[in-house]
Amino acid sequence: METGQATAGATAPGDVIIGGLFPIHDAVEKVGSTVLWANSSRFNKGRLTVALAMINAIETINRSPKLTDIGITLGYRIHDSCRDVSTALRTVDDFSHQGGQNTSSGGVAAVVGASSSEMSISIARQLTLHMIPQISYSSTAVILSDKNRFPAFMRTVPNDNHQTAAMVKLLSDSGWNWVGMVTTDGDYGRSALDSFVTQASEKGICVAFKEILPGSLNTPESQSAIYRAATTIHKHPKVQVIVSFVHPTHMANLYTALIALPRTGLKSQSIKRIWVASDSWSSSSSVFDNVTLEDIGHIVGFTFKSGNLSSLNRYLTRLESDGEDHLGNNSFLQEFYAQMNVSGGAPGMKSKAFEMLRGNTIAGSVFSVEMAVNAIAQAVAYVCASSSKNCKIPGSLKPQEVLKALRSIQFEQEERKYKFDGNGDISLGYDVIMWRSESGNVCVHNVVAEYHPGNSSFSYTSQSNRRQLMDLRRVVSKCSDSCLPGEFKKTAEGPYTCCYECINCTENHYSDRTGNDQCLSCDPKTEWSTLGSSGCNAKTLEYFSWRDGFAVVLLTFSALGILLVMVMGALFLHRRHTPVVKAAGGALCQAILFSLVGSFVSAVLFVGQPNDLRCKARQVLFGLSFTLCVSCILVKSLKILLAFQFNPGLQHLLRRLYKPYIIVAGCMAAQVAICACWLFLKSPFYNVVIYPKTQLAECHEGSYVAFGAMLGYIAVLALVCFICAFKGRKLPEKYNEAKFITFGMLLYLISWMIFVPVHVTTSGIYLPAVEMVVILISNYGILACHFLPKCYVILFKKSQNTSSAFRKNLFEFSSKESKAASVSDVSLSGEKHTSQPYIVSAPSLFLPPKENILPHRTTEVTNHTDCCSGYRTSATNQRNRLRRCTSI
Repeated sequence: METGQATAGATAPGDVIIGGLFPIHDAVEKVGSTVLWANSSRFNKGRLTVALAMINAIETINRSPKLTDIGITLGYRIHDSCRDVSTALRTVDDFSHQGGQNTSSGGVAAVVGASSSEMSISIARQLTLHMIPQISYSSTAVILSDKNRFPAFMRTVPNDNHQTAAMVKLLSDSGWNWVGMVTTDGDYGRSALDSFVTQASEKGICVAFKEILPGSLNTPESQSAIYRAATTIHKHPKVQVIVSFVHPTHMANLYTALIALPRTGLKSQSIKRIWVASDSWSSSSSVFDNVTLEDIGHIVGFTFKSGNLSSLNRYLTRLESDGEDHLGNNSFLQEFYAQMNVSGGAPGMKSKAFEMLRGNTIAGSVFSVEMAVNAIAQAVAYVCASSSKNCKIPGSLKPQEVLKALRSIQFEQEERKYKFDGNGDISLGYDVIMWRSESGNVCVHNVVAEYHPGNSSFSYTSQSNRRQLMDLRRVVSKCSDSCLPGEFKKTAEGPYTCCYECINCTENHYSDRTGNDQCLSCDPKTEWSTLGSSGCNAKTLEYFSWRDGFAVVLLTFSALGILLVMVMGALFLHRRHTPVVKAAGGALCQAILFSLVGSFVSAVLFVGQPNDLRCKARQVLFGLSFTLCVSCILVKSLKILLAFQFNPGLQHLLRRLYKPYIIVAGCMAAQVAICACWLFLKSPFYNVVIYPKTQLAECHEGSYVAFGAMLGYIAVLALVCFICAFKGRKLPEKYNEAKFITFGMLLYLISWMIFVPVHVTTSGIYLPAVEMVVILISNYGILACHFLPKCYVILFKKSQNTSSAFRKNLFEFSSKESKAASVSDVSLSGEKHTSQPYIVSAPSLFLPPKENILPHRTTEVTNHTDCCSGYRTSATNQRNRLRRCTSI
């Protein structure tokens, strides 16, 4: 064909003409001023099938009631774009003006095509001048959805935003985040590149390299660009997945260059990759010129949704069985017959040729072309039926009317309704194909899944196909290995977030999944973790447990103490009329024993998991019970002090102040007041102390001032007892209460003096055990010093627990003290007193009531001292006063 003139490759008359533009040839050659088709090796049989699908769709629709009812037919005028934009632009003149000698073949009402986005963008600008509707069956550039720039453009395929979204979804689901990208230069390739990079970055997928190949391979620079792209792929061995938006011829040249690289001296590496193919070449097996699928790896492609090919197959069968009369208006078939030597060849050559056409059918493009023809036919029928104009008159049907109808009507395809959206698109989704090799042949139509743009999801055609696609996930395409649980990603310096180092999580932090960007924090109160942990460990709640061996020992001593107190109480109650029990204090002994029971019980409360009630009860119970114990001992100490006070005036005052029960009640009242203020103002409470790996359940004393006041008050009472008892340490040895009180109080004071610094410096689960030990020492000190000697006498020295033995012991003690006093008087005055010495009356305090201190043979003794008054008196008066003294 001559420059500036376009001759249709296939035509047919009709009332309304539809234009078609298909890349039957892959390139053009220029000889002088003449533009020629490329040699026959560049004749594309698959695209010829797509052009034949348009012819079949028009012939089929002409026979349908949709057009026969209104009495019009569709004709066609199909051109070859030769995959050249300049050639495609020349066809626009033929589409928009009357051409040829057939007056019925005026300007076209609509155009089906072009295939590539570059061509569609170019011719769309021309067609828009005349508002001729253009419906592309495979142009996917996003820019074409801009109705301000391309108001007359429509398409029956989704735009590249959906395709790149599907690719990103596939990569993300497979765990591939380090990929390469190869595109062609031009609006289609750059638009796809921008869309893919934007969506991939949102999903954390990094593009390691971007290779842009020239749109035409006829320039000297094209081969260097192919070699550069192949070298880049070779230098990125970690990039195992490459996304490609190029034409089939580009991929064929790229694969050839990859195979040739090891022979050029570049370090030999496997060129096997996972190639994610766009719709532009995913169904084209022509990429395998000198390579095989085993050489290049796996190809996963996205193709347009396909439909039923039975109508096209029937049409091809008719062409095969008919003669060659139909070749006159179809130069494409003429060239195909000539290439396949159908006319003069062997008898079976024609069948072989058409079998080849069937084998090269591009199912997705066929379905899209049929959909475009049906949409135009529906629009034409709608305009012609709804208006009074005669569509059979050439030029009566305006392209603008068809365009308006296309924007609003629904049309039917294979019993489904479709409609163009506001952008002129129909988003059907994609078929996901996976190439496979069978007996040396490559099968490119193996549909393994479908992508649904509505919810961005995949559905698999079968379980075996699902497994086939899932097996590809074993391939690792990452800049850095996935960080294991217990590690987090630290992004390395550079432009890529997919390249990082794996750093162990610090203590008390964890990462429970692979590839975490940061470690999560454990709950500092209840959890902990070590360096590089994948989870948190629960902190152990620790306290002085019942199962602790030391606690068992202390509890055993507490139980034993309670048992001893109960046995002693029963024994003292049973022998309450004996001299030893009376001398020990009588009713006060029972009060002391009762208080010791409370003290031992308070020690038990220091074991076990604490709570608020236990924390309050254990200190208050010990404080009150031991205060009662020491108060009773204080009464006994004051009794001794009273007995040894020989100053008549002071003794008289002490006798008036000596009120045992009032003293005990007063001492207890003071301690009750201290504990009440403690509980009311700042009482002990349950507290949990947080340690790195444990929790310590403890009792916080609330106010340590109140705690110290409670213990200090008991210490003051004990100190008074100690001082008073110390003065009476010379009483008869067998019944020396003061000596035992002295030892008991001294043991108590020493143990609690040790407790204070130990308690302050000790922490942990055994802190309650420290106070528990001191309480037990104090309790057993009282038992050992006050009650065990008396129990020994009651049980094993019964002969000494009689009134006569008691009088004898006191008499011997009195005689000894009288001689000591006489010697003392002589030494002090230097001369002998004629008067009798004082008889020490203190021992009479321990006499049972109504017992006579003197032997029966003594009838009268003079110059004796009254135990209570200290005056000399007769033996009779002295006995009366002794009875009163012993009743104290």
